[in-house]
Amino acid sequence: METWSPTISGDTGPKYRAIVKALAEDIRTGRLPPGARLPPQRALAKQLNVDLTTVTRAFNEARRTGLIDATTGRGSFVRGHAPNPTEIRRPDPSGSVDFSMNMPPQPIVARLAERMETGLSRLAGSPGFLDRMQYQDSAGNMADRAAAAQWLGRRLGPLPVRRVLVGGGAQVVLAAVLAVIFKPGDALCVPALTYPGLRMAAERRGIRLVPVACDEDGLDPEAFLESCKADRPRALYVVPTLDNPTTATLPMARREQIAEVARSHGVAIIEDDAYGALPPDAPAPIASLAGDITWHVATLSKCVSPGLRIAYVAVPGTNEAVRLAAELRAINMMASPLTAALASRWIADGELDAIVAAIRQENGLRQAVVRETLQGLDVRAHPYGHHLWLRLPELWRRGEFGAHARQLGLSVVVSDAFSVGPAPEAIRISLGAASDAETLRYGLSLLATLLAHPPGAITTVV
Repeated sequence: METWSPTISGDTGPKYRAIVKALAEDIRTGRLPPGARLPPQRALAKQLNVDLTTVTRAFNEARRTGLIDATTGRGSFVRGHAPNPTEIRRPDPSGSVDFSMNMPPQPIVARLAERMETGLSRLAGSPGFLDRMQYQDSAGNMADRAAAAQWLGRRLGPLPVRRVLVGGGAQVVLAAVLAVIFKPGDALCVPALTYPGLRMAAERRGIRLVPVACDEDGLDPEAFLESCKADRPRALYVVPTLDNPTTATLPMARREQIAEVARSHGVAIIEDDAYGALPPDAPAPIASLAGDITWHVATLSKCVSPGLRIAYVAVPGTNEAVRLAAELRAINMMASPLTAALASRWIADGELDAIVAAIRQENGLRQAVVRETLQGLDVRAHPYGHHLWLRLPELWRRGEFGAHARQLGLSVVVSDAFSVGPAPEAIRISLGAASDAETLRYGLSLLATLLAHPPGAITTVV
């Protein structure tokens, strides 16, 4: 196979990355079988009409990510197995696995670094780029708000740009929304298990949290109705799709019931749709049913990358948009103009859809690993989600389990972080921070072994 010739002519990114991408694809499809010898770097550089340093950089990256092995004097060879591009091995020398940070995985097929490099380069060369680097309107400039309206409109229906704002991440937007709606002492209905960031923001403003019972399908509309009667809340906070932490997705009928209860009692809805873009068949957001009372927040942190720090919010009306823009200015001045512009470009040219699709596919692969390794345990998960909710066996208590997991180099989040009231014996496991499927399988297998033994039976890895 020393005649292997990658196809890189149609790739717009750096040439060395195009070589790595072609190599990964040819290994995946079987064109390059395990053990195949690659052409000498100098010969490949001449064949592709690129600098030798470009090929050297590509081979170094391929070796680092586990695609190939190289031996001085012998050459470079495809590894002994043919890895899927979404399962590139990046060993962690510490042996630790992070199951605590709820972030999307970054499979190589998403080409996030390449897309960022290309996108930023194009932005830097575009007219008016330096104007983008100045202070912007706290609601986002009109071009980015229009792109946000386009992105949100796919699920919410047509949106006036004046009702859509751009914020520096969902946490900033949620804090600003709370500042607009609430005064200290007001009541906010939340699921009994709810997002810790929302809890923290509410507690800082002196907002009284009212837990609402949930079941396997998520928030119970009847329990919400009773809370409206008893506590007279100003708003309800809910994660309707792939709830954090329980992974529950509200069926459409429940979304309609919740909207009806909220409207009849004059209660606003804060819809945190962080994961709504991941399932291809997710029910329509609550904001599509009751946009006049709903503050719909959609972040890119859970479906693209938290590093972008971009969230979009659709508000009930123009007055709410003006008030929210003022709060965003007080809290964070503005979203990053650079990443906002990059996200807008990705929306326009379809790159954002491609990244989300790659992450969705990777989540599906990782959920398959979950089903293999945690079989028989009380796990709630979604086929396209990157976290799961695990109820502990009777022999374990959550604090004790968290401590034992840390001894083994595994970090999980126990239910206390989410509970508004008594905490169940459960943990959230996030799948995205593990660098690849091999690392994920190792960590989950270790968790399964720990769960199968009484406390103290396993304290070290031998």
